[in-house]
Amino acid sequence: MRKNATVNVIRDEAKALQYSTEHSAGLDLVACVPENLVFIEPSDYAIVPTGITLDLLPHQVAFIFPRSGLGINHGIVLRNGTGVIDADYKGEIMVALKNDGDSPYPINAGDRIAQLVITNFDRFENVTVKETVRGTGGFGSTGS
Repeated sequence: MRKNATVNVIRDEAKALQYSTEHSAGLDLVACVPENLVFIEPSDYAIVPTGITLDLLPHQVAFIFPRSGLGINHGIVLRNGTGVIDADYKGEIMVALKNDGDSPYPINAGDRIAQLVITNFDRFENVTVKETVRGTGGFGSTGS
């Protein structure tokens, strides 16, 4: 019985997923751009292929998170904030990168562009209630 997700490399030029360090939570997602270079202009975005697919187990999910160095040093962030990959998605993993910086940013084949965290989850039973003891004050209503 398989206990882990399976990573499939679907392009010859794609790189296998790996952790940067022994204690990394996220696997490095690497750009697999056919033309070897993509420029993301300021305020624009690009959908960057990785050349991999995932076979997740039921009750597993993969999250795509930004690389902090790209965001802080170059303004390169995920356009959608965080990517969520469900176990039933079988297509290529793509990363939507946005340039919030002031200069065009090059994405080369093999660049580390995001990180992937795979985790297990439990589904909950959706229960609808008519009344709650919480207030309706919204953000900061408890004093913070």
